[in-house]
Amino acid sequence: MKNALLFLSLSAGLAAPAMADLQLAQSKNCMACHAVDKKVIGPSFKDVAAKYKDDKGAVDMLAGKIVKGGSGVWGPVPMPANTQVSEADAKKLAAWVLQTK
Repeated sequence: MKNALLFLSLSAGLAAPAMADLQLAQSKNCMACHAVDKKVIGPSFKDVAAKYKDDKGAVDMLAGKIVKGGSGVWGPVPMPANTQVSEADAKKLAAWVLQTK
């Protein structure tokens, strides 16, 4: 019984950061244009993670695009600036997106 409780506690702890950052993405309105596993208006988070998986500067670059917006990388529809997102939250979101599998 103790082992089962320990396993459940550890499992919940591992899922908590992923859920917290999904909640952050939802609270910052990211999900209006993106989804974890499918293209909506913008690319899926899985596609973004795959594209930048070997780019060591991707967190900072994507955080900048989250706040300032961008265009031309994923097609003709530009990503608008999200000035309501702080730099710290943008970095959290970018790091989370890059870990999406």
